[in-house]
Amino acid sequence: MSDSANHTPMMQQYLKIKAQHPDELVFYRMGDFYELFYEDAKRASQLLDVTLTARGKSGGEPIPMAGVPFHAADGYLAKLVRKGVSVAICEQIGDPATSKGPVERKVVRIVTPGTVSDESLLDESRDNLLVALHVDGETFGLATLDIGSGRFQVLEVEGIDAVLGELQRLNPAELLVSEVLLCEPITERRRGVRRRAPWEFELETARRLLAQQFGTQDLAGFGCDHLEVALTAAGCLLAYAQETQRTALPHINTINSENRDEAVVMDAATRRNLELDINLNGGDEHTLFDVLNTSATAMGSRLLRRWLNRPLRDLGILNARQDAIADLLDGYKFEPLHACLKRIGDLERILGRVALRSARPRDLSRLSMSLATYPELQTLLSECSASHLQTLATAIGTFPELEDLLGRAIIENPPVVIRDGGVIAEGYDSELDELRNLSSNAGQFLIDLETREKERTGISTLKVGYNRVHGYYIEISRAQSEQAPADYIRRQTLKNAERFITPELKEFEDKALSAKSRALTREKALYEEIVETLNEVLLPLQQAAAAVAELDVLATLAERAENLNFNRPQLRLEPGLSYTAGRHPVVEKVADHPFVPNDLQLGDERRMLIVTGPNMGGKSTYMRQTALITLLAHIGSYIPAESACIGLVDRIFTRIGSSDDLAGGRSTFMVEMTETANILNNASARSLVLMDEIGRGTSTFDGLALAWASAVRLAEKVKAFTLFATHYFELTELPKTHSNVANVHLDASEHNDSIVFLHNIHEGPASKSYGLQVAKLAGIPSEVIQLARQQLQLLENQRDGQVAMTTANAGPAPGPMQVDMFGAPPSPALELLDEIDPDNLSPRQALEQLYALKKLMQ
Repeated sequence: MSDSANHTPMMQQYLKIKAQHPDELVFYRMGDFYELFYEDAKRASQLLDVTLTARGKSGGEPIPMAGVPFHAADGYLAKLVRKGVSVAICEQIGDPATSKGPVERKVVRIVTPGTVSDESLLDESRDNLLVALHVDGETFGLATLDIGSGRFQVLEVEGIDAVLGELQRLNPAELLVSEVLLCEPITERRRGVRRRAPWEFELETARRLLAQQFGTQDLAGFGCDHLEVALTAAGCLLAYAQETQRTALPHINTINSENRDEAVVMDAATRRNLELDINLNGGDEHTLFDVLNTSATAMGSRLLRRWLNRPLRDLGILNARQDAIADLLDGYKFEPLHACLKRIGDLERILGRVALRSARPRDLSRLSMSLATYPELQTLLSECSASHLQTLATAIGTFPELEDLLGRAIIENPPVVIRDGGVIAEGYDSELDELRNLSSNAGQFLIDLETREKERTGISTLKVGYNRVHGYYIEISRAQSEQAPADYIRRQTLKNAERFITPELKEFEDKALSAKSRALTREKALYEEIVETLNEVLLPLQQAAAAVAELDVLATLAERAENLNFNRPQLRLEPGLSYTAGRHPVVEKVADHPFVPNDLQLGDERRMLIVTGPNMGGKSTYMRQTALITLLAHIGSYIPAESACIGLVDRIFTRIGSSDDLAGGRSTFMVEMTETANILNNASARSLVLMDEIGRGTSTFDGLALAWASAVRLAEKVKAFTLFATHYFELTELPKTHSNVANVHLDASEHNDSIVFLHNIHEGPASKSYGLQVAKLAGIPSEVIQLARQQLQLLENQRDGQVAMTTANAGPAPGPMQVDMFGAPPSPALELLDEIDPDNLSPRQALEQLYALKKLMQ
């Protein structure tokens, strides 16, 4: 782009605005279109698949241009937001009729992935979070904001692994970090990273901004004043939200601190492996959330996700939730509640748009219908005895005055936007009704006036008309014009007629010609008054919406307990984990055959189970179901088991499956060892640890040694509740030297080289691995299976000569050893042969060496 002085006035205006928003696409309003120019146009053409054109020339050069219709802008914005692109919305704020030169324009809001609030741009079942991150040494401060609901939270964690786990949980749509932050694990390959100036992360500025937002002198009353690193992040986040929204944010009226010790901690690998709400392919299908989510409201769906991703360790809260579910199951009270809740809209986000002054007519209509269900909810909840349900009923309350206001003011099925009117109901405002009548009944008024004037004057040629130049008039033929009454004022003389105006007609003209625009202006003013009225009671409305969401989740968990045969677990502070007839809820749902339930027993005297059995026998399923049963108990849910006694755990760790991190330069084995190191360094005696096939990514001896040492560390030092699945049968010797370790195995039946997996857990080690049978099931050619069987026989014959590790700490006790096909000890005969120099041997020496080699070979 050349110097702006060479451009037209309109392009000068555009370039000035664009200079203020270099990182956003500028949607520049021109009539019924949002236009984009220059590089923005080229980029939008590619991202949105819209035609790239040119708008004449400015500064002597063609101007690349692309545009999207104003009425369809939401669809295009949704595409851009999903691709992580931010857009500055530039509207006409001047009056075209009075403007000299270009109509005044300004950016009224900036749409970014983390600050969108429009219904069409959001996934209703998933939180859309804006997150800011600040670092001070090893302390990471996180601030999160859901601008749709106003939920604002801060958290501090120590170490890179902890912050990566939290980011995995939060899954931010947009992440704000300082320009000087150099931490690739956080920023690389993460969507929506926004670099901000270092001075935006300043503690005192943050304290001042936050206190101004909440209308307080300081932050002492919020219980987070000591979290200085997190508050610094919160200040940057709030300033960014204010910058993008260009309006007050009254729904952000408090800030809450999260204590990591209040929740069951899960790292990024654990969340990924357990597929809580995102499967390994990135979708929702076949996840725990997918099985549980029958929520009636979008708010309930989002809250259920939050509960699953942040299970709690507060026994009081968990027992209160269980009591509520039990109450809702009694007499199937959850069924009418669910039916009533289905009529409630997404109040959290509706109220967010009310606060942002961007609420649309249908938002208010849904709010009206939702408030109308509150009395029915109160009636249903009055039949419940659980104290937590009564607390929720009090928080929900009723809003009869607002319900009446919205019911009278908003028509039942309003248009999408207020722009063209037709939103305010008839009878709500007399002035609006009169203006509408003038606009819509002008024709009938003129007919009635003409009839009345003919009768009054007796002039047969009198008629009432209208044209755009002279407006309304009464026309009388030239012959009868002398009979015009005295109150007729001459307006125009024609060849064969005279045209007049009367005070009554002039008054009507003034009203009628402006009635439509005045009606629209009046309607918009009334609409804004209603929005302001709602903002006056925003906080109790938000509290009621939060209570409705929790009620929805509890009713959902009650319905799932009934229909999926879940039962109430016993929760306790003492460590331990046991259940009978436990099931994997996701596998059970998708399996074509009945699920085989299993038991588990872990306690002080039995902290580790060595799990053996065939591939595909169900080891991973058994381990994952244990984690999911434990997690469900820690959100207060019933569980897929006949009975259970679960002591509160502090963390859940998983080392399951294998995957490369090629972009990060890490092999499968390196990923495995990194995750194992995290577990060994951070697990405690109150942790649940799942370890699957440790050491399989390297040679047999290395892998066995690592698996043995890891198991010993967990059993002796950490003493975590551990399920350790392995194909190294040497590890089944551990119970002989460690009293808190036991063997269990999954059963299989073999018949004529075929295998049937029984999926039953039994005490003791497995008798064999069934590797060749599983390979045959997978379709390995029979010749390969036969050759492998021969090689297996050879290796089994050789293993008696292998030397086993001898100490408990260094490795397994003497016993059967798996043989490393590629790592056998070197042959003495080959070593001797390598030492022989045939050029320096006499015939007699050569013969002696030959006899020596023959003896070694024997």
